[in-house]
Amino acid sequence: MKDLPKIMLVEDDESLGFLLKDSMDAHGWRVALYPDGEKGLTAFHNQVFDLCILDIMLPEKDGFKLAAEIRRYNQSVPIVFLTAKSQLDDRIRGFQIGADDYVCKPFSIEEFKYRIDAILKRSMGAQTSADRNSILRAGNSSLDVYNLRVDANGVVTQLTFKECKLLQMFFRHSGKLIERDVFLKAIWDDNGFFVARSMDVFVSKLRKYLSHDPQLRIENIRGVGYVLKAGHP
Repeated sequence: MKDLPKIMLVEDDESLGFLLKDSMDAHGWRVALYPDGEKGLTAFHNQVFDLCILDIMLPEKDGFKLAAEIRRYNQSVPIVFLTAKSQLDDRIRGFQIGADDYVCKPFSIEEFKYRIDAILKRSMGAQTSADRNSILRAGNSSLDVYNLRVDANGVVTQLTFKECKLLQMFFRHSGKLIERDVFLKAIWDDNGFFVARSMDVFVSKLRKYLSHDPQLRIENIRGVGYVLKAGHP
């Protein structure tokens, strides 16, 4: 029998924390609840989690700092921020750190579970798919889909799950224009304003990773989408 997904929930609001834990446990997930960032980081170092849900306004160590620490040691585990903050700058900061989603309070518990379920299905499904042995190539670069690594002309970068999915679409459709809505629906299942802005952050990071390969460049077709071009400019 396949192990149930294990989720780390770091939330200092005791009532909300227990409500979310009970709801997710009933959904069939194994949830470990921690009240502050330091306890969450200690747990992360001592256990293996399939997903991390982090409040931002945490005692001891806030959610942004905790996420940055997690990303130092693990680039692939999905991270979801759970917060009352809804400012665009906060969302972009979270995505720059390597978050996969951003849920703002107040929210529907059912919608919350649906979004977590969708992330788990994508991330855990990738570990068992036929793509685990797939190496995609473009220019002088290769993308290891299963291990979430891109080798750009000899410079290897560990990717987050969403970065890998985005780069995978570029590699599979090298030289072809991909509309923004196609990316947003395929990877985020959402084409709203905030998600569209966060995608720009992801594309900027991919450009940085590929900058070591002079044969590859991601071009923005204004108002339409992006295209990965291979070959000398």
